[in-house]
Amino acid sequence: MRAICDDLDAETQALSDVVAGLTEDEWRLPTPAAGWDTHETIIHLGTADVAASMAVLDPDAFLALKEDMLKGGGSLHSIGDVDFQAMSGQEVWAWFASERTRMTEAFRPLGPKDRIPWFGPDMSALSFATARLMETWSHSHDVADTFGAQYPQSDRLRHVAHIGVTTRGWSYVNRGMEPPETPVRVELASPSGELWTWGPNDCEDVVIADAYEFCLVVTQRRRAHEAEIEVRGDLAAEWMELAQAFAGPATDAPEGRVGG
Repeated sequence: MRAICDDLDAETQALSDVVAGLTEDEWRLPTPAAGWDTHETIIHLGTADVAASMAVLDPDAFLALKEDMLKGGGSLHSIGDVDFQAMSGQEVWAWFASERTRMTEAFRPLGPKDRIPWFGPDMSALSFATARLMETWSHSHDVADTFGAQYPQSDRLRHVAHIGVTTRGWSYVNRGMEPPETPVRVELASPSGELWTWGPNDCEDVVIADAYEFCLVVTQRRRAHEAEIEVRGDLAAEWMELAQAFAGPATDAPEGRVGG
């Protein structure tokens, strides 16, 4: 777990570099994610981290929270009775940074296969930490795009890409569709120049791309037809249009999103 936690910390630092020096007005500017500004984005990441720490350190309390939320008794933003809207951007970041450290420190002693309860099915510790990295990466791009900032491309993208590949079936199920049984091969060029691959060599359906472009598509930060990816075969093309690497209702990336 040390490696994924180190990568998660590095992703957090990359986001910190983007928000450093923002004015209070800039914290409240809308991001490309409809309805969210940077202030709200960091609150969203932080409240999920609070719940994640609870799921690891006090699973009984987490399960009680989950049951209460399923009954409509609250939301993640009500955890701890914190008045987030009264906090400045810098105060929100300080709170988030503390909760992020608490979460990664809770993850570090775990075994990769240890089970952690969550709002959907239980998850392995490794999958859980990887999902937190994927969400951090995705929302960091929303913030970076808001200010025209360059976001670093690193081999941490492999975590995001892996979730993108393994959620292919989910992307169909989430839309009430039957997942195809035929595999799709994925070949991605990593930032370091290594080739990352998933799927059998003899697949007729193939996605070939720069890892960064692929990750933008599966996290719905860019439409497939607007990304620099090569798609061979109808199933590969269909998947790229449906791809959704995160939980929640089925959505689509906005047309013509700039940045990323």
